[in-house]
Amino acid sequence: MLIGLPKEIKNHEYRVGLTPSSVRELVAHGHQVLVQRTAGAGVGASDDDYVRAGATLADDAATVFARAEMIVKVKEPQAAERRMLREGQILFTYLHLAPDPEQCADLMASGAVCIAYETVTQAGGGLPLLAPMSEVAGRMAVQAGAHHLEKAHGGLGVLLGGVPGVAPARIVILGAGVVGSNAAQIAVGTGAQVVVIDRSLDALRRMDHMLGSRVITMFSNQDNVEREVLSADLVIGGVLIPGAAAPKLVTRAMVAAMKKGSVVVDVAIDQGGCFETSHATTHAEPTYLVDGVVHYCVANMPGAVPRTSAFALNNATLPFTLQIADLGWRAALKRNAHLLAGLNVASGKVTNQEVAQALGHGFTAPEALL
Repeated sequence: MLIGLPKEIKNHEYRVGLTPSSVRELVAHGHQVLVQRTAGAGVGASDDDYVRAGATLADDAATVFARAEMIVKVKEPQAAERRMLREGQILFTYLHLAPDPEQCADLMASGAVCIAYETVTQAGGGLPLLAPMSEVAGRMAVQAGAHHLEKAHGGLGVLLGGVPGVAPARIVILGAGVVGSNAAQIAVGTGAQVVVIDRSLDALRRMDHMLGSRVITMFSNQDNVEREVLSADLVIGGVLIPGAAAPKLVTRAMVAAMKKGSVVVDVAIDQGGCFETSHATTHAEPTYLVDGVVHYCVANMPGAVPRTSAFALNNATLPFTLQIADLGWRAALKRNAHLLAGLNVASGKVTNQEVAQALGHGFTAPEALL
């Protein structure tokens, strides 16, 4: 199979869909890889590194899209990229379609086979291709929150850990999944007071087992969410319903009642965000104010640490990329039900039930297209 690797064009996105090591593995399996020049520059991978791995270089994205049978990316295709997709071409990347009707419509119109990292599953539950970036984003959320709590960046002027004689900041984390558990690990290390809220008692038990008395765990209900959010200096949103729009746990009224200068970091923004006041921002302009509350809602947080992120992502995605390339998409999805769960759009039809429900499209069972 001829696999194409275009350079990411989303604002301040420096990750790359295939590292040179991944390209070498694909070539060893008998595949060809066409890489757009400077695609890996953001992670320190030169064009020469890709050539040594066995890739061929292309001068522009148009050449990559025109020739490749499968496109491997990191972020959802931007409008200019979507116009280059064609019928039957495979797209393997993050999509996050539930809050993005324009992207979904364009992918349907293209006729491409669109497999989303974020809905691929694994035995025993979990989302193996989303988890690495959730780990990164969860850990970054605390440092982003600490930065924007500084007075010069619009915040209260609070140090997370405080100092002797001065109380530390209070961090409230919504969700005890991958994002929440990684955020909590970093948060307790700062010396802040940390509260984790989730509706899964099993997840709260895991958090308690991992961090003990250094965190306060609370069951998620309206009373607990409202009370803790209003007392927080920093609120981190890390809730997820696979494939679907994130639930709005924090209302506009709650935000209006929060401390002026407090900070919210909405890691769920890729799926629409879990604050009613959230809208996606970029690394170029990461924050905005609502009722005096600083909102950090960058939709590609891990893009700020591309070396860590790209290598972590490739560790998870490469086995699935190889399956698709070795077998073709139909045979690969027939053989692997977890990869089949990643099929979101194909042949003009929406094949993910949560996306179909969120955007008002008809749902076609993915098995029907195999």
